[in-house]
Amino acid sequence: MIFDSAQAAASHLFRPEFRSVLWKSLGMTVLLLIGAWFGLRELFALLALPFFDQWIPDLPSWAGWLGFVAGIFASIALALGLALLIAPVSAIVAGLFLDDVAEVVEKSDYPLDPKGRPLPVLRSFVLSLKFLGIVILGNIIALLMLLIPGVNIIAFFVVNGYLLGREFFEFAAMRFRPEMEAKALRSKHAMTVFLAGLVIAAFMAIPILNLLTPLFAAAMMVHLHKAVAQSEPPAALR
Repeated sequence: MIFDSAQAAASHLFRPEFRSVLWKSLGMTVLLLIGAWFGLRELFALLALPFFDQWIPDLPSWAGWLGFVAGIFASIALALGLALLIAPVSAIVAGLFLDDVAEVVEKSDYPLDPKGRPLPVLRSFVLSLKFLGIVILGNIIALLMLLIPGVNIIAFFVVNGYLLGREFFEFAAMRFRPEMEAKALRSKHAMTVFLAGLVIAAFMAIPILNLLTPLFAAAMMVHLHKAVAQSEPPAALR
């Protein structure tokens, strides 16, 4: 079920009917990441550079190489910070384009099924903000856990797998059912949704390809919701 959904989502990414939402989503993701990069750089300049300016000039001449090493570590820290921002950026982009993605997937792969209802604009915006806040908080926790040997990488995948799986599944489910029912369905199939979230987290960890995370995650969860809904007895769907 999970890998079938992932394979189906991956096959959609470069289909002609997906091209319009692909370029819109990719463009928005890149723009937000560029803005995040400049924001991180300014934050680093504000908080860290004064410290280096005071510390490095006091070093003896033979230790000038420490400034170069510090610069390398600063670059790594900025790159790591940007990598951790991919999940929150995916949350924003998903909120904007989930319905577009779902409509393409439903039309091409489930033409005989009832069509999902787009979320109201205001409700979609509120849910996107909530998702953004949860993902940022979760990744701050994951970032703190990066300091714990043996836990760091596992923490990144577990935190993002849980958050991305939960929120993207509920987004997809709410096209067909009320919010409380979508949450109950996700809770009932929590392990399946979590494992699917791990697949999304793994996709997000692949450089360059991770720019397509919002599209991949949204398409995958549309397929997964369809599979889960078909496994439910009719009485549970009312």
